[in-house]
Amino acid sequence: MKRITWMILACMALLPACAQDSGFSIDTISDALFQRMQGRSFPANCSTPRSDLRHLRVLHRNAEDSVLHGEMVCNKAIAEDLLDIFRRLYDAHYPIEHIRLIDDYEADDELSMRDNNSSSFCFRVVPGTTKLSKHARGMAVDINTRYNPYVRRSRDGRRLVSPDNSHPYVDRSKTFPYKIEEGDLCYRLFIEHGFTWGGHWRTMKDYQHFEK
Repeated sequence: MKRITWMILACMALLPACAQDSGFSIDTISDALFQRMQGRSFPANCSTPRSDLRHLRVLHRNAEDSVLHGEMVCNKAIAEDLLDIFRRLYDAHYPIEHIRLIDDYEADDELSMRDNNSSSFCFRVVPGTTKLSKHARGMAVDINTRYNPYVRRSRDGRRLVSPDNSHPYVDRSKTFPYKIEEGDLCYRLFIEHGFTWGGHWRTMKDYQHFEK
């Protein structure tokens, strides 16, 4: 009996290491990571506490089904949700081209989107306003951003599209790689976890965007 008890305890002790080795993990923001973020996604005026953020490491597959390592900073309130979503997308071979910190793009959202990057936390305002974005708290996630653009009309009637290399993907009746649409697995998993989708917005469309 003592031997069995010892083996159970030994296996339990190994579980955290196994979770890390699986390619999917959640950690607090280390000093080294915080250095990468400071002056970029975490500017001097950032009002979101560092302690509210978590560092995710995930595996994902691109459209060629190559296995890639990704990382994302998000709010601790949605970290477990995202880990489950990305694990299930990976298991289903759902394609995501890049999952990199927006700090790798100097926190420039346009550059990140042009590269079809998927990200969450970045302390910034909603474009064209002074209102803080849900990304400023790490409570929003953008997925496959080039192929799922943000689209709105300006006051003079012009159609504005972000990123600026995503115009071919505004027509959602077309079929193309990395497209998110109502009913697909990415959409279903985010909705299942209580997120809302920018593709449902009325006055504008943000097909890449999920938020809580």
